This record gives sequence, structure tokens and C-alpha cells, in this order.
Amino acid sequence: MIKKEPFVRYKLDEEKELEKGKNFTLRLNEVEYSKLQQDKATLNQSKDSTAMKQLAELGRIVLHDQLNAQIRKTLFINKRNNKRLGIATFED
Repeated sequence: MIKKEPFVRYKLDEEKELEKGKNFTLRLNEVEYSKLQQDKATLNQSKDSTAMKQLAELGRIVLHDQLNAQIRKTLFINKRNNKRLGIATFED
């Protein structure tokens, strides 16, 4: 195990900038929490937050994988329909 001294900088400022993130609160109902517990078991992950991050990454892989173009087409057909119907879309 690496022993670190207190008050000693071990990272460069550039490395620290890469680690900054956003915090947000997430509320899950009982059904959603039960699904998260099942997914945590599948991932062999004990921490909720890490499991959520891993599930988000897996979701990104599914959405952006070229082999899943048909899935993306089906998921994002709503955007086209909303534009046609004049319904506001969600932007980042």
C-alpha cells in the first residue's frame, strides 16, 4: 500500500482539473431502486454511485455503437416526430 504524507501535493494542477465533476441529487422510487440493486449484483459492484456511473457508460456504448444503429433510430424517432408536431425538444 502506498503511504501518503498529509499536506503534500501528489497531483499536478492539470490532473486535478480533469477530476473535477458535477454533483447532482438523484431520487429513485422503490421499483427503480430495486432495479439498481439487481444491476449492482450483475456488475458485482457494491457502491450505488459507481454502479450508476458504470451503467451510464454502458448506456453510452449501446447508444453510440454502430452495430446498434437500428436501436438508435427507434429511440430518436421521437425527435423527428416532435419537430414535425411543433413540440419543444430537450437540448443540452
